[in-house]
Amino acid sequence: MTARCVMVLGTSSGAGKSWLATALCRHYANQGLKVAPFKAQNMSNNARVVMAPTLPAARGSLPPEGALAAFGRPGGGSGVAPMGGFGEIGSAQYFQALAARAVPDVRMNPLLLKPEADTHSQVVLLGQVSPELTALPWRGRSERVWPQIAAALDALRAENDVVVIEGAGSPAEINLMASDVVNLRVARHADARCLLVTDIDRGGAFAHLYGTWALLAPEDRARIAGFVLNKFRGDAALLAPAPEQLQELTGVPTVAVVPMRFGHGLPEEDGVFDAAPSVGFQAKSASSPTVGCADSYSNDSDGAPDLPRHIAVIAYPRISNLDEFQPLKNVPGLRLVWARTPGDLAGADTLILPGSKATASDLAWLRAQGLDAAITAHAARGGRVLGVCGGLQMLGEALIDVHGVESQANAPGLGLLSLVTSFEPFKTVRPAEFRFGTLIGPWAALSGLTAQGYEIHSGQTAQHPAMAAAGDVAREVVPQLAWQNAAGNVLGCYVHGLFEDADVLQALFGAEAPSLDTVFDRLAGDIARAFAPGVLAQLIA
Repeated sequence: MTARCVMVLGTSSGAGKSWLATALCRHYANQGLKVAPFKAQNMSNNARVVMAPTLPAARGSLPPEGALAAFGRPGGGSGVAPMGGFGEIGSAQYFQALAARAVPDVRMNPLLLKPEADTHSQVVLLGQVSPELTALPWRGRSERVWPQIAAALDALRAENDVVVIEGAGSPAEINLMASDVVNLRVARHADARCLLVTDIDRGGAFAHLYGTWALLAPEDRARIAGFVLNKFRGDAALLAPAPEQLQELTGVPTVAVVPMRFGHGLPEEDGVFDAAPSVGFQAKSASSPTVGCADSYSNDSDGAPDLPRHIAVIAYPRISNLDEFQPLKNVPGLRLVWARTPGDLAGADTLILPGSKATASDLAWLRAQGLDAAITAHAARGGRVLGVCGGLQMLGEALIDVHGVESQANAPGLGLLSLVTSFEPFKTVRPAEFRFGTLIGPWAALSGLTAQGYEIHSGQTAQHPAMAAAGDVAREVVPQLAWQNAAGNVLGCYVHGLFEDADVLQALFGAEAPSLDTVFDRLAGDIARAFAPGVLAQLIA
């Protein structure tokens, strides 16, 4: 089996590559084909835990031990993740795999860059942190990682009928072409037929398409099978004669005009987004998400007064795994606010401290904004507080980092849970399935529920020894994973993905969000209507 490859390139970040690739995965899967997604290199702090199958050795690649990081809890089995264990990939490829009805694995996103600062990213190769690659300059990595990328793509092609490949940014970034491992080099290796998508809502779409095409080498231009105009609002008849003129100039037809659609139900990959037309988006960069104050989503239903209905998620600079909150945006009657100032918390019944790629740094930022006092005041009034992963670590008494994993100094926490977190050189990366014990207070509805999610963290958290000796002990409601304060209104949990569990949503909000299958089928239907007849079939002919 050698898969046909369809590649989605874009004129820029935010053009719609991830969305379109996801829709194509479900479209081709609905034709009865075996489909897999692929993105050679992703830059995102939104990651998922997936299987890590063994790959054949690739000439010129790093030795296996150079690409693997330790994982697991002390005393909890081997300290090093074996091939065939678990690893990280970008969330976009995880969702694309689900859309393709495939089991997600690390080959679908062999290289993941997780920004830790404006000019520095942690490098994850085949699902595992690589300190060696992390230390290399950007342009020094490409030849070191290409053999692994090519081997991953070849393995997927051998197992599938169709591989849907997503590019990154723009293929026409001429300052990066020489070290490219994610756009044109992949297209050539896979002999892919390419779609070039642009965001017409930004303006300048035809110039973006023509300029991108013009900067490509002739052999790469020949791979462009069609242009796609994404996020179109208005009468499509008004586009003429531009598509015809563009085809005269390039020989490439415009094969689809995709209408603007808000609230499609997929998490946005590159930052904190909102369903409302007036809220902007964040393009991909080496820095972490920057969001507008009090960006929010809601609908007109008031909901029951005893259930959480107004949630504020603290949007610190190095926020990670924010895609796990997409289900909250889909819950009827729920208002979701991304908060960066104390004023953004006004009226919220629930505060969420999400994950962070730089916990101590984000905690310092939180204090600089005055959010620490606002959070502790909310908790003192009995308001609900939830900390997830890095947010859990912030809720404790102290952060200890003697190894310099995240910072060079220790820091006090917010003091809402009598816990202490020590950062260790190894990283926990694994799925989690667990059962909540007995919870009290506002989180009591979770008592006894079985839930599942995933862990990605370096810190290890335990009771604060001195406080425990004095009788101040956080209630451990899931062994080594979740703790609650004595009053019951503050809950911290290491597991990401709680709100993607239908039982958790039902227990906390008395409501359901649309299933992912519903979202994927709707996306597939959208592109089937938007593309010219026969184009999608011709791409894999």
